[in-house]
This record gives sequence, C-alpha cells and structure tokens, in this order.
Amino acid sequence: MSRIPAVAPQDAGLLVRIAYRLARRRVGEVPEPFAVAANHRKLFFAGTMHELAVERAVHVMPKALLQLAVYRTAWTVGCSWCVDFGVMLQRLDGLDVERLRHIADFEASDAYSDEERDAIRYADAMTATPMTVTDEEVATLVDRYGHEGVVELTYQIGLENQRARFNHALGITDQGFGSGDTCLVPWDVSEPATARA
Repeated sequence: MSRIPAVAPQDAGLLVRIAYRLARRRVGEVPEPFAVAANHRKLFFAGTMHELAVERAVHVMPKALLQLAVYRTAWTVGCSWCVDFGVMLQRLDGLDVERLRHIADFEASDAYSDEERDAIRYADAMTATPMTVTDEEVATLVDRYGHEGVVELTYQIGLENQRARFNHALGITDQGFGSGDTCLVPWDVSEPATARA
C-alpha cells in the first residue's frame, strides 16, 4: 500500500475518471502512480500530458534500447513498480524479457550487445549520486546516435529517475503488470480486472 492513498474513481472528478478509463483501456488497469498523483489534480494532468508528449516526441533511438536504459534506471533506483511496468512494456513489444534476469551482470552476460552495454553504463552514470557521466561516454553515444539520439536517451533516463524516485518515495510497489497476472489498484481488490473491462 502506498504512503499516500490512490484516489478512487468515486472520489475523483469527471476528468480524472475519464483519464482512469483511458488508462485502463490502454494498459489493462489504472496504474497506481497515476491514481496517487490524482491527489494533486493539476500535477496529475501536467504529468499525464508530459508523458503523452514525450511518447510522441521520441523517434530517433531504437525503442528497445531506450526501454532497456529506462529499465536499468528503475532497477538501480529500486522502484519495483517501474521494473514491473518496464517488463510489461518490453514483453508487449516482443522483446526478450528473460534477459532482464541478467541485468546485474550485463557486462559479462551474452544477453547484451555492445550498444546495449553502452546505454546501460550511461544510465548508471546518470543515476549515480553524484553523476559520473564522462565526455567519452557521451562522445561514444553521439558517434552512434547523433545529438538528437543522445538527447532522447538522456531525457528518457532523467525522466525515469523522476518517475522511479517519486514512486519509491511514496511506497508505490509492483502492481502485477510484468507478470501478466491480474493487477489491481488498492481501491479495487475484490473484482478481477477482466470483469471491469
């Protein structure tokens, strides 16, 4: 249970309820961070619009590489919700989620390419406190993906740091997205997701 309660649909305004329905249609359930953020209506809508805008803007970097860097960031911060959701996104995109079991040993694992190792190292360097990003790391990525690609990668890693730290600080934990099992938000534990669809 999160440290701040999720806003139940019956306690939400019309626009938040509509956003909940759209989220449920899109990912099968209302994501708990979404429902917790609804406690602050203006930030709820600002965050929602921002996420949609970022999703539409990203087009240079390979999606699988971005998702891997975002996953590593969530794993490093320790956000079980983000790790869970990241597994679902990768599974839905047809990516090999089994290799995520080897993320701790990415340097030695055959499951990762050199390009993926560079992205993971960059995610680690950006997520470290203080950051440890080097000129050489950025130059390597620029050679491979150009300025626009590196801005995308950097933005996505920075955004995941914000998401993961928000969720982790508020005690929001995995919801069952990654396992493919029924996932419920706290207000709706009595009714299976399939019955509500």
